[in-house]
Amino acid sequence: MDLEFERRHWAAGRRFIAGIDEAGRGPLAGPVVAAAVIFPEDGGIDGVDDSKKLTARERERLFDLIRGGALSIGIGIVPHDDIDRLNIFQATMKAMRDAVDGLSLIPDHLLVDGPRFDGGSIPSTPIIDGDAKCYTIAAASIIAKVTRDRIMVEYDRRFPVYGFARHKGYGTPEHLAALKKYGPCEIHRRSFRMPGKDAS
Repeated sequence: MDLEFERRHWAAGRRFIAGIDEAGRGPLAGPVVAAAVIFPEDGGIDGVDDSKKLTARERERLFDLIRGGALSIGIGIVPHDDIDRLNIFQATMKAMRDAVDGLSLIPDHLLVDGPRFDGGSIPSTPIIDGDAKCYTIAAASIIAKVTRDRIMVEYDRRFPVYGFARHKGYGTPEHLAALKKYGPCEIHRRSFRMPGKDAS
């Protein structure tokens, strides 16, 4: 994956270009996590791609390389109860804004995965399927995915009957069967339709 989107902005004199992506919009449990990543102009890392196209081992390896090579990384985490209160779209936007706020550098421009984003005072370009097209967004997708997966592994230790370490909260047959048997636990998103002991 090349740096076509980033080079356009670097050529226009914009130095700090942040790529933004999220992980965890679709699961039935756990937080939504967003990441913002800024690279130097010579900061390419071989193998960076859409996190969904990579194995867990590849993501873990690239996570460390991105952390070592980026100028700044910000992470935003919106928990399950805020998702229920805000709705998943607004929670995702909040996670992305929090990720930008967590950067140690102020970006000159934001490249964001998805059809729209309100970057506030910072100019932004939404890119549909950006994690498959834009290097910096792909790097952000890896940071967000690995961060969220690690959170779900921790939750698996607290709630082992659901199998969170394996499916990360997505609606797999294993997860749905556990919900039918045990009902939802405290990290399940109550605003999402799911089977369970207390589901209507």
